[in-house]
Amino acid sequence: MADTQVRPDKASAVAELAGGFRDSSAAVLTEYRGLTMAQMTELRRSLGRETTYAVTKNTLAKIAARDAGITDIDELLTGPTAIAFVKGDPVEAAKGLRDFAKANPLLVVKGGVLDGKKLSADDIKKLADLESREVLLAKLAGAMQAKMAQAAATFNALPTQLARLALALQEKKAAEGGSSEAAASEEAAPEA
Repeated sequence: MADTQVRPDKASAVAELAGGFRDSSAAVLTEYRGLTMAQMTELRRSLGRETTYAVTKNTLAKIAARDAGITDIDELLTGPTAIAFVKGDPVEAAKGLRDFAKANPLLVVKGGVLDGKKLSADDIKKLADLESREVLLAKLAGAMQAKMAQAAATFNALPTQLARLALALQEKKAAEGGSSEAAASEEAAPEA
């Protein structure tokens, strides 16, 4: 549809949607049929500041997606469609959509795009089940800190072990040296 002409009054909407696809780390396509305006407002709030949720016409969204270089989402653009453009953490937005859909079953997640790759509705659910980026980074930092503490303990133990080994060798030499001197003095006593 790259050769499809867009009416001048719709060109700005297409440009805005194409910019949304380009500037977002993820875009989640939903069907909102039956939701009230109050529910839509609640959904927008639940998605956070870094996610915009826009109702769009499918033909304009198809043209905008192609303009943004996304070619394989046409089958998702059927029925009433709204797109969540995610500029922040895609996991948080997926969780927000999942939680809202649990409370409001009329919201249906169709699928989406993450870093230019198409996602199915099941992929979005799996994404929602992941822990947030901050939690994963905290776990990674904790694991790295534990490994560093373990390495530091090993390095600190080496001098102590070397000192104990040296002391044990010294005691062994002293014991061997003392018994050989006693044996030598016993041999010298009968000769005298």
